[in-house]
Amino acid sequence: MIDFIRDFFTTYNDIFSVITLSLIVSLSSTLISSCLGLILGIYVSLNDFKMKKTIMRVTNTLMSLPPVLIGLLVYMLLSRKGPLGSLQLLFTPLAMIISQTLLVLPIIFGLTVSSISDICKEVEFTCISLGANKKDTFITILYECKLQLLSVITAGFGRAISEVGAVMMVGGNIKGSTRVMTTYIALETGKGNFNEAVFIGIVLLFISFFVNTVLYKLKGSE
Repeated sequence: MIDFIRDFFTTYNDIFSVITLSLIVSLSSTLISSCLGLILGIYVSLNDFKMKKTIMRVTNTLMSLPPVLIGLLVYMLLSRKGPLGSLQLLFTPLAMIISQTLLVLPIIFGLTVSSISDICKEVEFTCISLGANKKDTFITILYECKLQLLSVITAGFGRAISEVGAVMMVGGNIKGSTRVMTTYIALETGKGNFNEAVFIGIVLLFISFFVNTVLYKLKGSE
């Protein structure tokens, strides 16, 4: 086993750049999605308006949307003939971040609304009775709902780091540029290198486990 690991890292010496890019893309998309999704989720949780049920139905649909459809949409937007083709973002890490953000955002938004709606209204009522302004109310909600929100972020990160279809379409799985661990596994499996694919899968699983452990430690420390 030790010999296999040594030979693997000698043969596949680009694996560290692949791991680094995987973390950059997944963490960046999770961070962007969390900032947008939590703010919008808290706003929707606090307010009742006419289109709220429709928005949630659309969100639930987007949560189960096949990743390849998101990849196709982003590909069409960023392709040479697309509306954003002049930016030349296709087959770049930024295009992968965009596609993953679009995938993760509905998940974080939808789970935020479903998990904190009742708590939000109770906290808002208490803050209003104490004379707090909207900013203080928002901060208080974040603090009181931190356990639920960390779970939502954990789910979003898990979705991001496990994505393969969309990032392969818009990233191209280019060696040394846009290759991440999931597309690496798909490539090695297609070549029949099952030992290498399984080993990379174990590395991916370990990294995902480590990040999730850190998030759960944060939950436990609060």
